[in-house]
Amino acid sequence: MREPSPHEAVVAVGYGGVCGSDLHYHAHGAVGESVLRGPMVLGHEVSGHVAVAAADGSGPAEGTPVTIHPATPCGGCELCAAGRQNLCPHTTYLGSAARFPHTDGAFAERHVVDAARLVPLPTGLDVRTAALAEPASVAWHAVSRAGEVAGKRVLVVGAGPIGALVVSALRRAGAGEIVVTDLHERPLRLARELGAAATFTGSAPEDLGADVAIDSSGAAAGVATAVRALRRGGHLVLLGLPPRPEQPFLSGLVVTRELTVTGSFRFHAELAGVVAALADGSLVAEPVISHEFPLAEAETAFATARDASSSGKVLLRF
Repeated sequence: MREPSPHEAVVAVGYGGVCGSDLHYHAHGAVGESVLRGPMVLGHEVSGHVAVAAADGSGPAEGTPVTIHPATPCGGCELCAAGRQNLCPHTTYLGSAARFPHTDGAFAERHVVDAARLVPLPTGLDVRTAALAEPASVAWHAVSRAGEVAGKRVLVVGAGPIGALVVSALRRAGAGEIVVTDLHERPLRLARELGAAATFTGSAPEDLGADVAIDSSGAAAGVATAVRALRRGGHLVLLGLPPRPEQPFLSGLVVTRELTVTGSFRFHAELAGVVAALADGSLVAEPVISHEFPLAEAETAFATARDASSSGKVLLRF
C-alpha cells in the first residue's frame, strides 16, 4: 500500500463484488478496447470502513462505514460542467485499463483513495450489502435514461446481476409491469422475486408491446429481442456492453416504429441516492448476492461468477 496524500484516506475493504469486467480482464487481459499493458489490481465494487482518515480533515472520520465511488472525472471539461461526469473522457476508474498507467482497483485489504470519493453508509445499510451500491447505481442510471417509467410496461433483456438490479430499480420507480428475459432459469427466478410480473427463457413475444425496453445483455440477439418487443414510439435503452463495438442492429424497425434509442454508461451522482434507498429498503438488492468467498479463494470466486446459470453477484470477503 502506498503512503496516502493529505486528502486521501485508507479504507479497510470489507467486501468486493466480482464484475463482468473483472472476469474479462482476468481471463482475456482486456475489456473491449481497454487492454492490459501492465499489472493491475482489479475491483471497483467495494465497501468497508475508514481505517485512516484524510490528514487534511476532509472526508469521513476513522471507523466510518463507507462505499467507494470508483470514478474520478476531471472536473474541468464541458461534460463535467454540464453535470454529465460519467461521460468525461479524462475519467479514471478503479480497476480499469482504459488509461495508462492503469488505475488499480480496490481488491485489497487496504486501499488508499481520495476522501472525496467516499460515501458514508447510513444506519440500516450493512457493509456487505453496500458492495452492491456500484452496480445498483449503474442500474439506477439506466432506468433514469428511460424517462418516466411509472405505470408502463417495461421489458428487461438479461437478468444477470445488473439486469436483476434494473428490475429492482424499475419496481422502486413504479413501473406498471416488468417483463424479463434470460437464457437461464435461475436469474429468471430472481427477477420474479424482485418484482417481474412475467419472465421468458430466450426471447420475449414480438407482440409484447412494451413501452420501454432495457437491454442489459449486450448481445445482438438480446438487442433484437428488445427492438421487436417494443410498441411503436417505444424507448430502447442500451445498457449492456457488446463483445465487439460493431454489432448487427435492426435499424429498419427502429425507423418504422420511430423508436427512441438511448445509451446508458456507468453513473455519477446516483450513488448517494442508491445508498439511501438501499438503507431504507425501497431498493431491494440483497437477493442478488448468490455467493461469498474469502480473498484466499478468489480463483474459485471468479470461476463461480463465470457461470451465469448458477450464480448472481459473487462477493469477495476481505
